[in-house]
Amino acid sequence: MALDDLNAPLGQEKRKKLPKLPAAGPQMLAGILGLFGLLVASWAIFVNDPLGGEPVAVVAAKRSAGTNVKPDGDGKVHSRYDGPAATVSNPALAAATKAASPPPGAKTITIIDGSSGKSQDVIIPGNSTGGASKAPLDQKLLETTRHGAIPKIGPEGARPSVIYARPRQLPPNQKDSPRIAIVVGGLGISASGTADAFTKLPGPVTFALAPYGTDLEKLAEHAHAENHEVLLQVPMKPFDYPDNDPGPQTLLASLTSEQNVDRLHWLMSRFQGYVGVASYMGARFTASEQALAPVLRESAKRGLIYVDDGSSPRSVASQIAGSHNLPFAKTDLVLDAVPTPVEIDRALARLEMMAHDNGTAVGLATAQPATIARIAEWAKKVEGRGFLLVPITMVAIKAKSS
Repeated sequence: MALDDLNAPLGQEKRKKLPKLPAAGPQMLAGILGLFGLLVASWAIFVNDPLGGEPVAVVAAKRSAGTNVKPDGDGKVHSRYDGPAATVSNPALAAATKAASPPPGAKTITIIDGSSGKSQDVIIPGNSTGGASKAPLDQKLLETTRHGAIPKIGPEGARPSVIYARPRQLPPNQKDSPRIAIVVGGLGISASGTADAFTKLPGPVTFALAPYGTDLEKLAEHAHAENHEVLLQVPMKPFDYPDNDPGPQTLLASLTSEQNVDRLHWLMSRFQGYVGVASYMGARFTASEQALAPVLRESAKRGLIYVDDGSSPRSVASQIAGSHNLPFAKTDLVLDAVPTPVEIDRALARLEMMAHDNGTAVGLATAQPATIARIAEWAKKVEGRGFLLVPITMVAIKAKSS
């Protein structure tokens, strides 16, 4: 045995040499990637695809007589429209296009539903004159603040509560009839409720817009065109706050008067054209004269009315309003405290009894489809029973002359 045989590893003589590859593995992978890149570059250079491979739906259409097709100077064919639109041969697409087009005078408003958080476009039909006439805001009734424009009394004493009011012209033989005002709140939060309110409710019903809705300016503008008076809902502290939170910028009894007035200015800047402010929740806040007085004083200073939502029997709003020459109304009954059709009808009947006994009555409801449907049916017959449905300014207690 040779010496080298003793030093060599065991079994070395049994190994077979593997054939050598023409190129290493990494080099082959790089070559494949390079080839793929070359194919992509060639496609981008030589294939004219402006959509970049996006899915394309092709709809067959017949060219109408008013469409001229001519070659342009670059050799490409362009169409020039001179008449009616092309007729789409796909019936389903034609029906969808027709349904998506709002009728003349209608207004499309985007609303973020407060319960689901989804945004939805709501088509509100125009008024009977064919198109929603815009009621322009009086710039003399606006004051610029760090939050935006808020209402004020004009230089000649013009008040927003008068300028933006929508009073009814009453026949002489009905001026002494019992008056009922209904305020529907929460508009701009529920998409379906907001659409139903504009579609089904008559002009004398007052609309209260929540400050957290979207397209509030458009909603207020369209409400004016349909002869609805508009209120701004102001969130105030309830007794079980913060477990029951009305929302951002809520007026709190624990804040200073300056802080609450600043929050009130933020709320007032959300949209314009309202006749007054209405409390939202706020049982704890409206029971405190120290907290509520600066807010009502600021509302009176800006020529507005105040509507108490009746959430607390301990509210001191009526006493404070009288001492600050502030027109005031208080909710007598919440119509959909039990939100069933039967109970809503019973509440409306009780509201009639209150108006008969007191001469006036104010009902408050939320913008929910079931509530809107019952109020709409009731409104068609109530005046036949000797009552008058009026906007909120026609039942508010007038401010005492200063």
